[in-house]
Amino acid sequence: MPSVIGLLEERELGARRRVDGLREEADRIQAELAAAEVEWQEWVIARRRVDTVLAVDGGDTAEAEITLGVGHADVPPAPGGAVKPKSPVPVWHEGLAWSVLSVDYQRILTALADRARLHQGPLTCQEMAAAFGMDVVPARVEALRSKAKRLVARGWLAEPAPGRFTPAAGVSGPGGAS
Repeated sequence: MPSVIGLLEERELGARRRVDGLREEADRIQAELAAAEVEWQEWVIARRRVDTVLAVDGGDTAEAEITLGVGHADVPPAPGGAVKPKSPVPVWHEGLAWSVLSVDYQRILTALADRARLHQGPLTCQEMAAAFGMDVVPARVEALRSKAKRLVARGWLAEPAPGRFTPAAGVSGPGGAS
């Protein structure tokens, strides 16, 4: 008849082997994930480079604006003419009107202001892409994230939690009145 200690050691050995096997599998999956992420980033870079080469104006697409469906925009055109798509984002200050921003940025602000007005909380870039009727694919989501981060850096938006955006304190309606 086997001893209790012997049975415990046998079960411990089995559990240790299972843990070791799972660790090896996790390491393999982590390595495979890292390789897939590198490949994905290489494709993103390749596409950006081709976009740059094919761009009519020869501009740098890292700073180029991606139109968020201007035909579906809920944002009225800026008084006195529309802002050019590649306009810089100014630092927000009291009384600065949203019309100084391009339509893409105005759409982001409008969506977030509507959520704040309805007390629905911050939005992620994936949720914004879906709300704008865009394909929720990494390229579109990253373009939105870039714009949202730029708005955060310039004081128009706040990021209360990583990846979740809301209007910054003091930023209100499209007219810029606080």
